[in-house]
Amino acid sequence: MLDYKKLNFQCGIEIHKQLESHKLFCKCPTVIDNSTPNLKIRRRLKSVAGEIGEKDIAMLYEESKNKEFVYEFSNDYACLTCLDEEPPQNINQEALDIALEISLLLNAKVVPMIIIMRKVILDGSNVASFQRSALIAEDGEINTSKGKIKIPTILLEEDSARKVGEDKDSVIYRLDRLGFPLVEISTAPDIKDGEHAKEVATLIGMTLRSTGRTKRGIGTIRQDINLSINKGARVELKGFQDLKNMPSVIDNEIKRQLSLINKGEKVKEEVRKVNFDNTTSFLRPMPGASRMYPETDVSPIKIDSSIFKGIVLPELISEKISKLEKKFNLRKTVAQEVLENNIELENLSKRYKNLEPKLIADVLLEIPKEVKARFNLKPKYEFLEKALENLNNGKISKDAIVDILVAHCKNEEVDFNSFKKVSDKEIEIEIKKIINDNKELNANAVMGIIMKKYRGKVDGKKIFEIIKKLTS
Repeated sequence: MLDYKKLNFQCGIEIHKQLESHKLFCKCPTVIDNSTPNLKIRRRLKSVAGEIGEKDIAMLYEESKNKEFVYEFSNDYACLTCLDEEPPQNINQEALDIALEISLLLNAKVVPMIIIMRKVILDGSNVASFQRSALIAEDGEINTSKGKIKIPTILLEEDSARKVGEDKDSVIYRLDRLGFPLVEISTAPDIKDGEHAKEVATLIGMTLRSTGRTKRGIGTIRQDINLSINKGARVELKGFQDLKNMPSVIDNEIKRQLSLINKGEKVKEEVRKVNFDNTTSFLRPMPGASRMYPETDVSPIKIDSSIFKGIVLPELISEKISKLEKKFNLRKTVAQEVLENNIELENLSKRYKNLEPKLIADVLLEIPKEVKARFNLKPKYEFLEKALENLNNGKISKDAIVDILVAHCKNEEVDFNSFKKVSDKEIEIEIKKIINDNKELNANAVMGIIMKKYRGKVDGKKIFEIIKKLTS
């Protein structure tokens, strides 16, 4: 077990999330196009000095590879601005509004003047050899189970091109993703351990989704971790595939650094790639401030009170989850799934008045998981509603639903009458008969006999109550 406090563990997270709008400095749509592109250009990129007049070490490392970059594209999603053959247009006002909304949700202070900067990037993922980026807000914070996490900066910037191929001499990029507007949210090194990092990433992710104005799906969000320990060095971990692996990746990186320290070797500051086995590997040297310089083609944007008049802050997803928990007596994880799956539990509760909301959620969420895990079958939502209708009318018991769904998934004609619920009176008569004929049987044995005989046609909880009443 790692002692994070003793190790002087320092950790912060960077989250990059794509916004639902057109590209940041042109009117091209933000679509991922997997069809064969009909246009192609080739370039080699060269480094330039940054704002302080020096070339950045990470830039020089990429330049030393001397690779040719091939850019594939179509006029449907790339223009002369995307190709860096024409100056950028004015910043996407809708994207700026979304970034401002996110900043306010994260309790950050919006800067009085937004200045667009160029961040030099020479891995070929930006045709112009730089990414446009702008500081939107500072000094935000979120509350977590282990205290407040400060958010020093929130940026609005362009996404990079999409890598689709590579060999020793060249890299092939697709320009569909280039220029997507995205926010970059950076926390202070306030994170206490790996599990806390996962919590912070989850909370920020839920805040972003609360706007309803960010893209959803694989590749629309990226998380990077910056961490260091005593006698180690700051490293940046890039390419997390799944938040649940974050604690394991962090622990493995700490152990890697400890192993080097114990051998008397120096730990280097560097950017490392997260591998599929939760280890990391060298990607490039850690970049510095030398790769930033002002964008001269886009005017600064003055922020005044009028810009906030049209912004209406949404209710946070975390608040919606909390309300669902309390109103319907749900577990937090179930309430979260209800929200994520757009299940209108309020309306369903009115429609199926004889069922508790918890049971409705169970039928729609938990029981299908059981069917998937046990039988590798996936029930259709429409049929789940049909099962709920029969359950609400008292025609079937909850215990019958798994068998009903399995039959449905196997394309069998489901006769709900064959799963007809046995009446309490009939069950009570049967239980009395079993007890009278077998006086040595205990309550569990009696219940086993009944459940075997009436499988799927009785409610286990109800059976237990009847047996308890008759044997007390």
